[in-house]
Amino acid sequence: MGVAQRSRRWLVPVATVAVVAGVGTLGPVVADASPKLPSITAQDLLAKVQTAKVDGLSGTVRSEADLGLPAIPGMAPGSRELTDLLSGQHTARVAFASPDKARVSLIDNQAEQLWTTDGTSAWAYDSSKREATKLTLPAHKTAKPEKALPKAYDPQAVAKQFLDAIDPTTKVQVSGTEKVAGRDAYKLRLVPKTDKTTVGSVTLAIDSKTWVPLDVTVMPRTGNDPAVELGFTSVSFDVPAASSFTFTPPKGVKVTDQKVPAAREHPESAPPNRGKPVKPGKPGAERPDKPTVIGTGWDSVAMIRGANAAGLASNPAAGPLAQLLAKAPTVQGSWGRGKVLTTKMVSALITDDGRVFVGLVTLDTLQAAAAKAPR
Repeated sequence: MGVAQRSRRWLVPVATVAVVAGVGTLGPVVADASPKLPSITAQDLLAKVQTAKVDGLSGTVRSEADLGLPAIPGMAPGSRELTDLLSGQHTARVAFASPDKARVSLIDNQAEQLWTTDGTSAWAYDSSKREATKLTLPAHKTAKPEKALPKAYDPQAVAKQFLDAIDPTTKVQVSGTEKVAGRDAYKLRLVPKTDKTTVGSVTLAIDSKTWVPLDVTVMPRTGNDPAVELGFTSVSFDVPAASSFTFTPPKGVKVTDQKVPAAREHPESAPPNRGKPVKPGKPGAERPDKPTVIGTGWDSVAMIRGANAAGLASNPAAGPLAQLLAKAPTVQGSWGRGKVLTTKMVSALITDDGRVFVGLVTLDTLQAAAAKAPR
């Protein structure tokens, strides 16, 4: 659900609470813990998260990730490549105001990357490149920050991904309390009972006043160190001023203007593909940026079209990725042939016929999903 809908874009659906209450495993009521908070059951805590509403917030978010991603030759540290953003430590200043204003400012290596939207336009700015892009939105359509801004620095959006995975194979319990950004919070722990996922557990710190997720910690199935930790180091639930979401490019910055085409105003109105293969050029054909999800819950695997493992690995123009794929193991099955990249958390399969499968699952689970996927 979008922020424009009562500021509840990160909240777990009512159906999830019903499933967990009915057939999931709900843990015990929290007892002695610090700070001292009233006891609450996992079922009641989930219900409060589902009904939480805030009109705005601002604060500083710190992320730390160790997914076990390999170093890519030729890629400079501190670059904005995927492996850099998914490893190491990063700090971002964030702000949100209902219904359509949001801002994320990432500071690393004395450079800034900024994304902001005031409801009528959106900006992306990179100080290291001295470049900015302005996206003008249709006059009758407001921006949706969850679509315009990166989710990697939004604890609520990340928490939602794991809350949506709750099903009867998930053990859910309140495991204690803690202080996050100076606020009292309950710890909600999710433990997958399936061995098909690489996730060992996910702990969400839920604010005891607003019921908004403040911190997310993901533990791998193997190892004792967190794979991902994302949370507020400071936070205020006062609504930020409108000026917080405006942007004026510094002098000398190259500005590119873009406009959202009318044809893309309501992509949600298009009929779903539902995983069925469609010939290119036909109505309803899959777009390259629209993944097909195979499986449910913890076993979910995303399939994206448009990459060719054999072509990338043998093409020097593909750069560092080509070097990485050239060293990756080759596998084959009923789904075809391709290259696999695996870490302690992420598994990826790039097939020779132009499909990419990725998920927080074991390699066997990934290949099983590929066997079920449309060609």
